[in-house]
Amino acid sequence: MACYEWKVTVAAEGQRIDASIRRFLPEIPPHVLRESFQRRDVKLNGKRVKPDARVSAGQLVQVYCMEPAAPAIDVVYEDDDVLLINKRAGVSVESDEKGGACLAELAHKYILARDSAAQPPRPCHRLDNQTCGLILFAKHARAEEILLQAFRERTMDKRYICLVRGMMKPPAATCKAYLLKDAQAARVTILDHPVPGAKSIATAYETLESGPISRLRVHLLTGRTHQIRAHLAALGHPLLGDDVYGDRAFNRLHHARRLMLCAASLTLETGGQLPQLDGRTFTIDCPF
Repeated sequence: MACYEWKVTVAAEGQRIDASIRRFLPEIPPHVLRESFQRRDVKLNGKRVKPDARVSAGQLVQVYCMEPAAPAIDVVYEDDDVLLINKRAGVSVESDEKGGACLAELAHKYILARDSAAQPPRPCHRLDNQTCGLILFAKHARAEEILLQAFRERTMDKRYICLVRGMMKPPAATCKAYLLKDAQAARVTILDHPVPGAKSIATAYETLESGPISRLRVHLLTGRTHQIRAHLAALGHPLLGDDVYGDRAFNRLHHARRLMLCAASLTLETGGQLPQLDGRTFTIDCPF
């Protein structure tokens, strides 16, 4: 049996202990953590606790697992210029106010294990904490500049898989709207008309499976904060597991404990600047 322990940081103050563990130990698979709670093998300051216990700064967390932790990151592709990772849901790409291990730190540790002088890899785009899937890191400044330009110019093609409430009508479409970001509230609003500060968005979707819960493939023609989640919710089809823009009662009814959104495909094109990547498409299996 493996044991993991650490002290709660100020950033994690007030979090549920299950959420705090997922942030600080993303290497533990969700089913292993659930089994640890079922066996009452999770302790807070030496006392066995349930998943809904709240943590305070300075408390000692101990987690006993029957299985060893999985590899910290799932590497899909790597060369001297880039590192492509399949990100788990619940892991932030970069450090945030809630604390815990972030993907950038885990990626740096992975590289340092083979090159002690390696610089921290740089994420070239973003995924929400609760979104899983492909994310690309540059290993050096030149690769970062090339890839950031490619993402800005939208020569990279990103496709997502998601589950939504209800049947899409029509089953495939390209939808346009305007997105207004409220950085203080950490959410966005979708509008059908322009207003000061709003940015135009375009979201294309096609239905893969139709029913009370439908499976879609989504193509982002613009890349704005929370675009897929907010735009589909505004169309009347919120993502399963989305308690911010979605239907909490529907999520509870279907036992959706996480956001059903996966960055499942990425096609790379750098105009010959990183020729080993041009025209290559990387895909992963969607976990839901």
